[in-house]
Amino acid sequence: MLFGAATHDIGKALHPAELSGPGSTHEPAGRDLLLQHGFDSDLARFAATHASWDQPGITLEDLLVSLADKVWKNKRVLDLEDLVVNHLAHATGHQPWEEYAALDEFLTRLGDIADQRLAFQTTYSI
Repeated sequence: MLFGAATHDIGKALHPAELSGPGSTHEPAGRDLLLQHGFDSDLARFAATHASWDQPGITLEDLLVSLADKVWKNKRVLDLEDLVVNHLAHATGHQPWEEYAALDEFLTRLGDIADQRLAFQTTYSI
């Protein structure tokens, strides 16, 4: 999961217009780039799955990388959060409302400092 969080947007090196604008070409390109450089498909998948979190077969790890990608910018996606909550409840045996409460508190704290992260990030030119 940490590898996925660190490399999910690596395809943007090949599609730099997507660094500051919309686009999804970087997703399969990132997966292919990682595979070409010898990374296992279990690791390379994060580059392709981080924006397709609503597809069948997505794992909790994929969902968490997707969620981290969103909360970095303080973007809350309720359908994604619901999937994460359900996966967490299944994995832990806790009630979904318990997982929701903990996740919501955590995401709120991360979102509260998103402006600082983004301001720091913009100090580096593309």
